[in-house]
Parts: sequence; structure tokens; C-alpha cells
Amino acid sequence: MRAGAKGNRPQQITLLGATGSIGTQTLDVLALHPERYQVYALTAGHRWEALAEQCLRWRPRYAVLADEQAAEALRNHLRGLGSDTEVLAGAQAQCQVAAAADVDTVVAAIVGAAGVYPTLAAVDAGKRILLANKEALVVTGQLFMDAVRRSGAELIPVDSEHSAIFQCLPWGLPAGGDRLRGVSKLLLTASGGPFRGMDAEALARVTPAEAVRHPNWSMGPKISVDSATLMNKGLELIEACWLFAVTPAQVEVVVHPQSVLHSMVEYDDGSVLAQLGSPDMKTPIACALAWPERIRSGAERLDFTRLGGLDFEAPDETCFPCLRLAREAMDTGGVATAVLNAANEVAVAAFLAGHLDFPGIAAVVEQTLATTAMPACSDVEAVMAVDAQARRQARDIAVKVAKVVKHKDVSERAQ
Repeated sequence: MRAGAKGNRPQQITLLGATGSIGTQTLDVLALHPERYQVYALTAGHRWEALAEQCLRWRPRYAVLADEQAAEALRNHLRGLGSDTEVLAGAQAQCQVAAAADVDTVVAAIVGAAGVYPTLAAVDAGKRILLANKEALVVTGQLFMDAVRRSGAELIPVDSEHSAIFQCLPWGLPAGGDRLRGVSKLLLTASGGPFRGMDAEALARVTPAEAVRHPNWSMGPKISVDSATLMNKGLELIEACWLFAVTPAQVEVVVHPQSVLHSMVEYDDGSVLAQLGSPDMKTPIACALAWPERIRSGAERLDFTRLGGLDFEAPDETCFPCLRLAREAMDTGGVATAVLNAANEVAVAAFLAGHLDFPGIAAVVEQTLATTAMPACSDVEAVMAVDAQARRQARDIAVKVAKVVKHKDVSERAQ
């Protein structure tokens, strides 16, 4: 019997974040295996037109949008076309379709802290969770892992780096928070993003359009900017610590521009195991969907005869300080990583809107970490209250940083 399935029927899939990059690529993989998988529910934020197309193709039982206005538009549209998909709205509805009794597998692909509650609902319901939403772990950390152990949920990483590490561990994820046996360190690879090698002066002039133009991967705008600042690698470092029960000191980040070697595990005997493949998220998605089996993903096959070489270098944490900030937040512990994530989401949104320059992202994050109260939190609601406070703090700081940037531009033009 296939993992996660009940009897011989197709696995029932709830896809959280269906219209995003991971969501659409997940559907591409599912389309290759109609006999194995059936879509139970699709969720999205506000893009009801894109979700409408998916509903007509996949005919899910439920479709969920973040707000009622978008849901009503989708509801009317689908009703007019004779669709029997039931349209729901709001965060509670997302949690409902993530925890539904008929669901076998939940693909958690909502970007940002918005994915925390529905992902935790799937955890509490003991589902098989394909985790692409790294922020759920970054924000709630120990509470999230405690919930996984308490419910018996099965957690499989989808991020290419964490999937690579997962595949290089013969026993999978450590059970019950146990330390990895025989492992000396994990090596997360980073492409370096579109601005690798740039100095601080050049980085101050880059544009949002340039930042979202990733050299190797096809990703959404927020994750693309995180890749450009190396914050994405910082968030992955935090996620790796929780997933694999290691300390930040046991996680090394290595810049690998070709994005062919996706991450490595170094063992105590000196062996290093690596997972390689084309830079295509359909590979880790397919791996997670069928694990421990292997199925076709539709990804381009790696041609070793055309690889010019594999290059590696240390990350530049002076020009790209977000990686350092993430490591420091993980070392601090508690809700520091939640504050880091909240500030980063606010700063990236300001940058994409043209209100903040590229170095301003790290400046907002660092100042928010330095000025936000970080009380001990024993439940998710308390963590999310800190998240909300950090976002307010970050917005105020972003305005001040933007004013400094604008004043600096004016001064430079006057010289």
C-alpha cells in the first residue's frame, strides 16, 4: 500500500498555496500520476481567477480563499460554469481542509507566516505533511516539533536543500528530537542569488525587478528576494536545526552557483553524501509525495557531460548580513526567529513596493531584532502576538530607514 493512502484508493491531497510557484509545480507532478493522487482541496490568497482555472482542471471538493470577497467572486464564477466545488473563505476554512478526515497528505506551500495555522492544523490531525512553508518552523519552532511528536504526524521536507539532506540520511528525520547519529555537520548549498559578488555600493542600486530574476530557480517574488539577500538560506538554516535536531554550529552554508548539488551531509568518519539534480523543484516535490518510493517528476534530467564544473565558495556575510542575523536569532532562541521572519516579510514587501533599497532589508531586520520585546511564549497564540508586534515595529523602522535612504540620494545628487 502506498504511504499515506487508505486502502487502494488514490491519496487525497490538500494543497495549501495552490497558485504559488510550489503549488503550481505540485499540480504538474500530480498530473503525471492521476491513478495515485486526487486533489481534495486547493487554497490560495486572493487570486481567485488563477484558482478558478485549477478548480476546473482538478475538480476539488473544496476551494478556499483568504477573504470572502474573493471567495464570492470564485463561487459565482464556478457556479456559472456548472462546477460542484464548494468555495470557502478565511483562515479557519484553510485549517478545516488541512485537517479533514478524508485527507491523507497536506502540501504546505503557503509563503510566509500566513501558513502557520493551517500547517499546524494538519500536524494536529496527524497528517502526512510535505513541508514547503519553512516559516511554520521558523516562527513556531519547538512548539511545532512538539506538536508533530504529540500527534504522530509524518513530516517530509520539500525545500530542495532539506530534501537533499533527508535523502542523504539512511534513517530519515530523527525521531523524538534525538540527535543525528554519526553526523558531524550539514552543508546547505546556496546559489548566491543574482547579486553574488557585488559590493555594498552596487547593492544599494539594485532594483526589485533585478532581485526577482533568479539565475537558476523559478520562484515567487518574495522567495526570490530572500534568495538575493541570503535570508532564504538563513531561514533554511533555522529550519534545518529543527528538522534534523542539530545546532546552528553544525550547519554550514556553502555558495554553489550552479545549483546542481542541493546539499550535503558530512559524517563522523569523514564521508560526505550529496544529492544532485537539475535545479527544478518538481524533483523534491515528487520525492516527498511518493517517499519512500520514487516516481516521475517531469524535471529535466541532469547531463553530467554538459556540466562545466562544480564551484563552491564561502558566503559574503558582510555584504549579505541576513544570513548572520538568522544564525544569531537561532542562537538566541525563543521567539527571536519569529521576530526575524516578521521583520523580513515587512522589509521585503517594502523593497518590492519601491519604498526601501536593497540594503535596507537587512537594516530593518537588524533594528527590529534589537528593539522588539521577546517574552517567553508557551503557545502559538502568544508567538503570533509577538509576530504582530514585530511587524508593527518593522513597519515603523522601514519608514525611518526609507527616509534616510531618500535623504542620502538627494545629498548624493547635490554633490
